[in-house]
Amino acid sequence: MSAEDNRPDPDALLRAAAQEGVGRLKVFLGAAPGVGKTYEMLTEAAARRKAGVDVVIGVVETHGRAETEALVHGLEIVPRRPVEYHGRSIAEMDIDAILARAPALVLVDELAHTNAPGSRHDKRYQDVEELLAAGIDVFSTVNIQHLESLNDVVASFTKVRVRETVPDRVLEAADIEIVDLPPDELIERLREGKVYVPEEATRALGHFFSKSNLTALRELALRRAAQAVDAQMLDYLRTHALAGTWAASERLVVAVSELPGSAELVRAAKRIADGLRAPWTAVHIETPRTARLSDAENAQVAASLHLASQLGGQVATVPAESVIEGLKRFTTEARATQLIVGKSVRSRWFELRHGSVVDKLVRETPGMAVHVLPMAVEARAATMRPAIDLGSREGYVVSLGLTALVTLVGALFPEGAITNIGLLYLLPVMVAATRYGVWPGVITGLASSLAYNFFFIPPTHTFTIQDPRNILTVLVLLGVAIVSSQLAARVRVQADLARRSATQNSSLAGFARMLTGLSTREELGAVLCAEVARLFGAHTVLLLPEGGRLDLAAAHPADPGLETLELAAAQWAYDQNQPAGRGSDTLTASEWLFNPLATGDRVLGVFGLANPDATAPLRSDQLPLLLSLIDQAALALERVSLETEMATITQLKERDRLRAALLSSVSHDLRTPLTTILGMLGEMQPASDLQGEQLSAARSEAERLNRFVANLLDMVRIEAGALHQSIEPVDLAEAAAAAVHDLRRVLEDHPIRLDVPPELPFVSVDPQLFHHCLINLIENAGKYGDPGSPILIAARRQPGSMTLSVTDEGPGLPPGDEARIFETFTRIEGSDRKGGTGLGLAIVKGFAEAMGLSVYAANRTDRDGAVFTIRFPETLLRKGSAGE
Repeated sequence: MSAEDNRPDPDALLRAAAQEGVGRLKVFLGAAPGVGKTYEMLTEAAARRKAGVDVVIGVVETHGRAETEALVHGLEIVPRRPVEYHGRSIAEMDIDAILARAPALVLVDELAHTNAPGSRHDKRYQDVEELLAAGIDVFSTVNIQHLESLNDVVASFTKVRVRETVPDRVLEAADIEIVDLPPDELIERLREGKVYVPEEATRALGHFFSKSNLTALRELALRRAAQAVDAQMLDYLRTHALAGTWAASERLVVAVSELPGSAELVRAAKRIADGLRAPWTAVHIETPRTARLSDAENAQVAASLHLASQLGGQVATVPAESVIEGLKRFTTEARATQLIVGKSVRSRWFELRHGSVVDKLVRETPGMAVHVLPMAVEARAATMRPAIDLGSREGYVVSLGLTALVTLVGALFPEGAITNIGLLYLLPVMVAATRYGVWPGVITGLASSLAYNFFFIPPTHTFTIQDPRNILTVLVLLGVAIVSSQLAARVRVQADLARRSATQNSSLAGFARMLTGLSTREELGAVLCAEVARLFGAHTVLLLPEGGRLDLAAAHPADPGLETLELAAAQWAYDQNQPAGRGSDTLTASEWLFNPLATGDRVLGVFGLANPDATAPLRSDQLPLLLSLIDQAALALERVSLETEMATITQLKERDRLRAALLSSVSHDLRTPLTTILGMLGEMQPASDLQGEQLSAARSEAERLNRFVANLLDMVRIEAGALHQSIEPVDLAEAAAAAVHDLRRVLEDHPIRLDVPPELPFVSVDPQLFHHCLINLIENAGKYGDPGSPILIAARRQPGSMTLSVTDEGPGLPPGDEARIFETFTRIEGSDRKGGTGLGLAIVKGFAEAMGLSVYAANRTDRDGAVFTIRFPETLLRKGSAGE
């Protein structure tokens, strides 16, 4: 290892310096609720306090677990700060009190918690970051499903999407302790009521807490912790310049070349990395030979690197004198544990001249596993550029002129100084070799040797050499010319590689800086088109999807003049996520080259490039830079789109908050006068039949208004998550009869048919919430069914469930609106659901889902009408029946 390799990594040193004076975060990471994260955190905190550390509790949630509550005693608790929200007081962590108290260590439970509106930060992890910035150490807890990058993965098999998440960067900077519990043990704790109350535990065992889910979550937690620890270890090694692979976890590198099989190598690396759950990088080594690659070979390299980027790998291009040297240096810096290379079919003569890259890698990288995959290679002699650079005419003229000048100067030397004159001839040889290349240097060396021999070596003016020592001088001149030329050519190639790499990196860095300040798609499109046009001297265009088709978002110059063929190529590139147009394999008649802007498998738009003189849009060696710029632009475009979506979501949340506040205020203000009106109407005695009818009508309308106000309050409770349940066994027949009795005035014109067999089991629901569900469903049927038509309330036992349905006789529901009808304030025009407030069915759905039920609507099959059905899962059915 060279002295340069022993230097600490500058970026790692900067990260280490940034941690000075900042508190340390320790996260107790669990696979699922109930594994004992809070218990373990409190246990370690008690040990720290016993050791003399100043420990306080910022917030700890014991969830009523006695063994956890016992550990809280003896630790100082910073009182929480009350926050008013929707008429309720919510206790949140008081960050200002903790900062004023300035302990050495603070316990902050549930890192992914969302703070109540009005708090300083939206998320609790942001509170923790402020505490860390103040130099206070923090202990916290989090479950693996709350990690942002794993949110979709967890939802895919648990069918539960967690809304409260923590950015990955929080865990990457933290010390992680896994709190693990085997799935069988956790399930047993759940059955014993140590995690949830018995009713909730029964539901949890049937859904989230299945053994398969817990096993998968456990694996995710262990792997994510291992990745975080591995990243921290690598950072430490780079900070302290420690050598070695340190293969605590796998890290893969795949070598990409210009050969046709490179794409297969990249795909194989992706499969191996997925199997090992390891990070991987595709690297291309730029050597002096790279400058002689054909356009097709340069395009092959760019396509392979782009494929690796699309598959989720890192990509890198490393300039080096040889492939072996570049791969060894890169794998050492990356601390790679496995290297994937291709073995091409080479002739014996080629291997004798150049050696085998694979054999050298296996011999010279003993601490790393090398995967050698076979690659088919095509004949390449016809596609290679000429390898011989004969130099320029100017180089020959200058070099030979210097040789003539040295000859004239040598003529001024006294006789017998031929040795000194020979040294003078080294000057034109060195100048020619270093400035103009190999062949000018060789020709100048030969000319210098002949001039030296002809003019200065006795016998002069002949090419005869009498003294054998002078033969050595001539040979030295030729040798110096050849060696100097080779060294100079190698240095020049290395300088060209470094300059090209520096230019590309500078362009990418500058482009990335410009992208960070952009906040709209219009600005991003203008910058992308202008920058690429400047770098490549081409016309550019950006097309983004709008209303099912591609629209012009930006162009340079402003009017690109895209014809039908160009638009077709752009659409194909967007649909297939592949390049199209000139320089690709599809629709090559187009003058434009279109590349998709994609992140993963999602295509965000299409970027086009054309040469003003209608020739090829760009050289093949420029393709990697273009693809890198496009990849950066795609990431920036996705960021802008996400920011726009977040702004829209924030506006919707604020609108919903204002609407809920308005509904709550209006419903509360109406409730008091309505109660008085209903009481007075109930006490009034009619003096005549006419007054009796008027009082009955007034009482009926007042009761309807009271139910409307109750619906408003119920909707606010659902949206605020403030439903409090009291689960009891309920007889469906009695529940349906009670609902019909309360609606007797509304249902005067509708015969009620009650079909609830007495042998059906009870259901475990909240009686009040379930009563509201039935009230709304039956009232809906009575209000929108045909006048005088009957309403059927029927219950049926089915395998694994039981259903209760309310059937009316009306026009029914428009096809396709069966699910939308349950949305808040939805009123389906042209059906039996028109009119009303659009709250009743939304409340039914909200209450039903809160109790673990499902509700759905459909049209009758025997005649016109709608059927609304509530489904009770097997877990909510109680043994025993109304007839027992």
